[in-house]
Amino acid sequence: MSYSNLTIANMQEEVQRLSTNWQTLLDAMPEMVFLLRDDGGVEYMNRSAKACFGFPCNDQAAQSLHAVGKRCQEQLGNRGKGTESGNVGTVESIIDTTPVEYSSVPFVGYTGEKLIMLVMRDITQRKKFELELLQFNTSIETILQQKIGELQASEEMRNKLMRQVNSLKSQLGHHHSADKMVGRSRKMRELREMIHQVSGSDATILITGESGTGKELVANLVKATSNREDKPFLKINCNAINDSLLEADLFGYEKGAFTGATARKIGKFEVVNGGTIFLDEIGDISPRMQVALLRVLQNGEIIRVGGNEPVQVDVRVIAATNVDLTQAVKEKKFRLDLYYRLNIINIDIPPLRERKEDIVELVSYFVNHYREAFKKEIDFVPKSIISRLLEHDWPGNVRELENLIQRAVLMAKGKMITEADLMFDQDPRIEQKGNDSYEIDAKLGLTPLKSIVADFEAVIIRRALDKFSGNVATVATQLNIGKTALYDKMKQYGISAKRTKQKGKG
Repeated sequence: MSYSNLTIANMQEEVQRLSTNWQTLLDAMPEMVFLLRDDGGVEYMNRSAKACFGFPCNDQAAQSLHAVGKRCQEQLGNRGKGTESGNVGTVESIIDTTPVEYSSVPFVGYTGEKLIMLVMRDITQRKKFELELLQFNTSIETILQQKIGELQASEEMRNKLMRQVNSLKSQLGHHHSADKMVGRSRKMRELREMIHQVSGSDATILITGESGTGKELVANLVKATSNREDKPFLKINCNAINDSLLEADLFGYEKGAFTGATARKIGKFEVVNGGTIFLDEIGDISPRMQVALLRVLQNGEIIRVGGNEPVQVDVRVIAATNVDLTQAVKEKKFRLDLYYRLNIINIDIPPLRERKEDIVELVSYFVNHYREAFKKEIDFVPKSIISRLLEHDWPGNVRELENLIQRAVLMAKGKMITEADLMFDQDPRIEQKGNDSYEIDAKLGLTPLKSIVADFEAVIIRRALDKFSGNVATVATQLNIGKTALYDKMKQYGISAKRTKQKGKG
């Protein structure tokens, strides 16, 4: 054999060795690898690809790969003109009936032929999770009941499901690190969409809602998603500061404006110039403060206490109140022109009783928070507790629920919350009705008869327990009702005889 023939033979052996090596390497990869020819035909499939689609591929899979190959040729050709590699990134598709994602690069075979390499992953499991998320959003109550049942079955399964749900929630739209609001109900999704829609402007925002709904959380998210995110942000509770002090605090004062004013003082509006100020409890400010605030909103200027010269400021105002400002305007307690200036954009927060599907998530959040704070080992909330929480009307909204869970976690003796640990706050709306009357006029036409009667019945039971110092047996006798039936009604209305006894001792 000649030297040249020997060299050629060695080269052929080397080529064969290299070919075997890279095929072995590709067969060891968990991802599927395909080499496609210019005509879309399959030149090579690694072991993972054969396991998924068979070898050779069925007709439907082959047609799908052919279409993918043509698409990759066009994209690689277009992008390859401006880039070194022509890589088109990751793409999702369906091969036969299997959902996949793949990336593609041009590949030159050892004999010089031009091929396309596809590196592909089966994403069936991920699509399954996405479907679960869709079901979570559209049928929350069904999913919650299913999850609760699974949580009762196994602690390991509970932890696994929690990780999955958290992962799926992170894929929901409008997610921001400053979003501390808990809940994925339809009303909460609409609230988040509203916030993200209006936060980018500099328009004044009025946040309304009942006490305890989380108006400050909304204000925080508005600021964090606005164009003034990196600018100063101050929060003022207008109801916590004396009126004259509030004016000086917000607008500043000149030297000699009043006793003790020994030097000029810059107010909050000047300090936060360029940023955002949050005025909570805006419905409680005095007529004089209303005039001063109107000047800021109309002209962008303030006048320091004791001064005459206006000072220009650039501040975005976010206001909040649980007062019905329209009624306050009718009663001449609030200026109509200021109301219009504040109410350019109104964000109304739904009360908890209108989004009860969020209660399970809120309970989980507060239990996790307070078990860490109190060094407790609580890891389970029974279904009976959840059902009772879902039945409650929550006049104090999320704040009332948080207080309830905080007390329950603190009082719990074991690893789970029990009925004995739940101590509901007395409904402040019932206290306002007085000792000898029950107002129904406000409910007529708005509340079903069954609910009105139930509220009236709860009032009677509470007053009877107060009168007889929480003695359930005596109350049952006086009301001519069985003791068991009375306990059932107390449970239904969230009434605790223990708290009545404690109140009587106090």
